[in-house]
Amino acid sequence: MIYTKPKSIIPSNDMQRLEKLYEYRILDTHSEEAFDKIALLAAQIFNTTSAFISFVDQDRVFLKSNLSLLPHNVIERRDSICSLAILNDNVTVFNDTHTSPDLMESPYVAGEDGIRFYAGAPLKTPEGYLVGTVCVIDKVAREVTDAQMDMLKTLSKIIVNKLESRLRYRKSIESQIDLTNIALHEIKNPLASIKLANEILTKDSSKVERMSGMIKASVLRIQNKLADILKQAEEDEHRLTLSIEEVDLNEMFTKTLTSFELMANRKNQTLLLEHDPELPKIYADKAKISDVMHNLVSNALKYSYAGTTVRIIARQEENIIRIEVQDEGQGLSQADISKLFTKFAKLSSKPTGKETSNGLGLSITKSFVELHNGTIEAKSAGKDKGTSFIVSLPLKYEKEELQEYFG
Repeated sequence: MIYTKPKSIIPSNDMQRLEKLYEYRILDTHSEEAFDKIALLAAQIFNTTSAFISFVDQDRVFLKSNLSLLPHNVIERRDSICSLAILNDNVTVFNDTHTSPDLMESPYVAGEDGIRFYAGAPLKTPEGYLVGTVCVIDKVAREVTDAQMDMLKTLSKIIVNKLESRLRYRKSIESQIDLTNIALHEIKNPLASIKLANEILTKDSSKVERMSGMIKASVLRIQNKLADILKQAEEDEHRLTLSIEEVDLNEMFTKTLTSFELMANRKNQTLLLEHDPELPKIYADKAKISDVMHNLVSNALKYSYAGTTVRIIARQEENIIRIEVQDEGQGLSQADISKLFTKFAKLSSKPTGKETSNGLGLSITKSFVELHNGTIEAKSAGKDKGTSFIVSLPLKYEKEELQEYFG
């Protein structure tokens, strides 16, 4: 049967496919014995002269395993038969490429001792993206059996399982680093409150009872945060999890105002709460939503000038609660907004009271909000025109069911 090449060799989901491929961080890596053994087994199954494990990039194909006389590990995507093999889920077999003029357009087919026989099984990710192939070639025409094709598909699954295992391991390491960074960041605010309370005590002993209460609350917050971090670090999945419960937002807002009273007074700032006292309770992770509020209010005070006002505005919109933290501070440029929620982001705004910042707070805040299937955005009219951070949370968190991939 004569093969007709499709008008486009770019699948409709190529952008998402490439994102998954890049997540594996496999491109341009050195050859590895584990992959070479799989390629060798494929060649032995088909009794062919050459075998490859390939990954199809945007404009090229990278050969992770190259068991052939080909002197290089990168070829043009348009010239590679593997680019055709990732267009369908089944094993692609060309018993004799010379019977199809479209295939003869490739220099690797038309050249001397070129590809006459090809069989390739796509590397299918758990999400269904075809990122590459495990394939065999020969310079003579061949026939294949169903058993051979089944074994090639099995090898493709082994390769993807290996890639996924490496990805999970790398993410677990990154998660541990993130947890450490979160711990360092989250204890800064209560430590600042302790420091301020201590400074007040040295000047006015009449406030011992109130300041000792503030110190006790801050110490408890540090202890709870560290306990939470340690618990998360021990989880098998090494990822942030949610402990869903009923959350009274009115109570949370009141506690937030109390927590930042000293910090606001230090710069003669005013904290205002504008909300409907009848706001419904939400189902969420109370500790993480509290962290979101602490981060946003802390930043608003930290980057606002003395004598200004910070507002917490909350309202219900159908099944969504919208919480806005609005300040009259330094504002944001478009460049700032574009990198606002990235880790260790360096923004043009600077703390106005010699406070410190490590660039982690907003990235942590965004991750907590998104864990709840919520959204966060920032708005600013420009420099020195203030900033608003708007968090939208569903009234009831619903866990997204993930389909498990078993091969």
